[in-house]
Amino acid sequence: MHWMHSARLISTMSPVDQDPGLRERKKRRTRETIQEAALRLFGEHGFAATTIADIAAAADISPRTFFGYFASKEAVLFGDSDEAFAAFERALTEPRGPQTTALDVLRVWIHAWFGDHPSDPERDRVVHRLKAADPSVAAYERQLLARFEDAMTAGLAHDLGLETHDVRARMVAAAAVASLRALEPHDDESCAKDPDDPESLKVLDDALLFLRSGLAALLPEP
Repeated sequence: MHWMHSARLISTMSPVDQDPGLRERKKRRTRETIQEAALRLFGEHGFAATTIADIAAAADISPRTFFGYFASKEAVLFGDSDEAFAAFERALTEPRGPQTTALDVLRVWIHAWFGDHPSDPERDRVVHRLKAADPSVAAYERQLLARFEDAMTAGLAHDLGLETHDVRARMVAAAAVASLRALEPHDDESCAKDPDDPESLKVLDDALLFLRSGLAALLPEP
């Protein structure tokens, strides 16, 4: 399971329009066409050898149009990251009960995101191979994970009544990120497995429950 698939969440908080208009549908199709062309070229020629001009030509668009959808080649590989982060950060900042922690929000977000964003094993395989072969792809993913960890840290610090980026909140957030990364595919066979299966979600639930139990000891008295 590619990291951005392990971060799939929140039907009620998702920014996806359930009945998009014609203009929005055309934009989505163009976005998907760019991603499909890029993944095919990356798989055939490698990441470094594929240029943005190559991707634009394969998608039958101009390079300028490409930049209207993606900021870089790396962004194409993790194309749902901005949507995922927006949903997660919004969920963290919405009012919640005193006993509902950022870890609880994370769990709901993941289950909903999996439901709304079907897995793509071929994409997972390409991304897995490119992360291993190209340092810039691996570095881009680390930046995404750092952003996710920062959001978790801020949410946990709020739960604990601590200053933002307090080391205790940071440690719990890092453990949550490590739990997500542990479910990432490590070879082509694991990329082909369905990340939405109950066993995968149960393992993640167990990890978050373990972290939630530890966090409970740090929470202020109600």
